[in-house]
Amino acid sequence: MTKRIMAIYDADSGFGERFAEFVNFKERFPVSIVSFSSLEELRSYSCDHDIKLMLISSKVSNEEIGQIGADKVVLLAEEKIIPANESYPSVYKYQAADHLIREIMEQYCADLEEAGYTALSERGRVVGVYSPVNRCLKTSFSLAMAQLLSRDLKVLYLNMEDCSGFAGLTGEEYKRGMSDLFYYYRQGSFSFGRLGSVIYTWGDLDYVPPVQYPEDLAFISSQEIAGLIKQISKESTYGTIILDLGQMGKRAADVLEVCDGIYMPVKDDCVSAAKVEEFEAYLAASGHNAVMSRIQKINLPYHCTFGRKDNYLDQLLWSELGDYTRQLLRKQP
Repeated sequence: MTKRIMAIYDADSGFGERFAEFVNFKERFPVSIVSFSSLEELRSYSCDHDIKLMLISSKVSNEEIGQIGADKVVLLAEEKIIPANESYPSVYKYQAADHLIREIMEQYCADLEEAGYTALSERGRVVGVYSPVNRCLKTSFSLAMAQLLSRDLKVLYLNMEDCSGFAGLTGEEYKRGMSDLFYYYRQGSFSFGRLGSVIYTWGDLDYVPPVQYPEDLAFISSQEIAGLIKQISKESTYGTIILDLGQMGKRAADVLEVCDGIYMPVKDDCVSAAKVEEFEAYLAASGHNAVMSRIQKINLPYHCTFGRKDNYLDQLLWSELGDYTRQLLRKQP
């Protein structure tokens, strides 16, 4: 399927070029992006090309916009308090690029669903991180690994904990996240566009914020979570998906089935060892032998060089845990 065309027009040509470069790098839109700094060029282009989505300065009149004939129009407003326009929706132009992408995807995803569009990509590799042991640095390891891999690969981090503390670590206020993806999946309306509307960015790493309420994770079945992960791996452009599983107990087995590789942080004390043995016995008894063969146990070093949550994600990379993770990844095929 040929990519659709998104046109960007703004008097500041640098804005359109920078935004197009960012979007093309992230590959979060299933479109080819063309930037224009002249309305004449845009009109001429539209005569020979079908523009599915057009981002255009709110200073352009509705009459001029109508002459271009784009299927869908989103206005780029230069004021935070966006003036009402009955004809077209608007987004605030001067905000972080990933925030701007989310807002545009919310406007666009309905059209993607109507067209039955899915991203053109091979199935992404799913790497699970899970342990029946508590306080084993599972999430710290997952975040360090995701950040390191994202330097060379297109990586999506998904956290499946009911109380992750993620907002406190990133300092971000989340309006959407995994709770929304669960809802879309259950309603049969999950799509590449829906995914793009809930993705945030930290450095090179893309991630979906964890659930807003613990109940959102408790009331969805392990089979539904596994189904959602499989759909994301098939319909997104991410080559690697890091799946950070919380204390799901034996429900984790169904989700781990969709993982191509699994890291299991363990500890040396007898209680932790007993928990791992019990989980392994459950896997064998419940027919999840394939999961057992994909598990790699790791004993993580405690990163004692820092402890504050300020810039925690950055500090992880240069801690003892960060060094351990680098060495581990170098050994992987």
